[in-house]
Parts: sequence; structure tokens; C-alpha cells
Amino acid sequence: MKLQWLKWWHIALGIALLFALLSPLASGSPDGLEKVAEDKGFIDKATEPPFQIIADYLFPGIHNEALATILAGIIGTVAIFAIVYAVAWLLRRRQAVKNQ
Repeated sequence: MKLQWLKWWHIALGIALLFALLSPLASGSPDGLEKVAEDKGFIDKATEPPFQIIADYLFPGIHNEALATILAGIIGTVAIFAIVYAVAWLLRRRQAVKNQ
């Protein structure tokens, strides 16, 4: 049985969603930039971002931190995928109209 419907982006989306599911297993240590800022003593000069959709990867209203992190990761992954897919579809459609 051929999997003709399976495209490379199906696999990429699946891998990204798998990483979102595994995100609670990630290290709780600061990331590289944050670690350097702490070591060099300029962490206190950091400013908050102008807006936060899902602050600190925690989904509001969910009290289980691991589940909240997973939901935030899945929602973010699907949202970005949808935006990129829509832009690609529009560009392909525009190119098809141009070639007619």
C-alpha cells in the first residue's frame, strides 16, 4: 500500500507535535542565553516582551504544569503550521493564476 497522501510536511508536523508532547521532559535549567546573562551579571537588565500570548509556555487555567506546557506547545505548533500552510497555499494559488 502506497502512502501517496503522506508528504514531508506531515512527518515534520508529527515530529513537532511529538516534541510538544515531550516538552515537560526538557531541562528546567536556564537556556544558553539566560545562563550567560546570569554568569555575566546582566540578567537584571532584561525587559519583559511587549506582549505574551502563552507566558512561560504555561496555558492559563490549567493547574497541571506538565499538561499546560504540552497544550501551549501543541497550540503554538498548530498555529504556526496553519499560518505557514495558508501562506504557501496562497503563494501557490497566485503562481497558478499567474501561469494561466
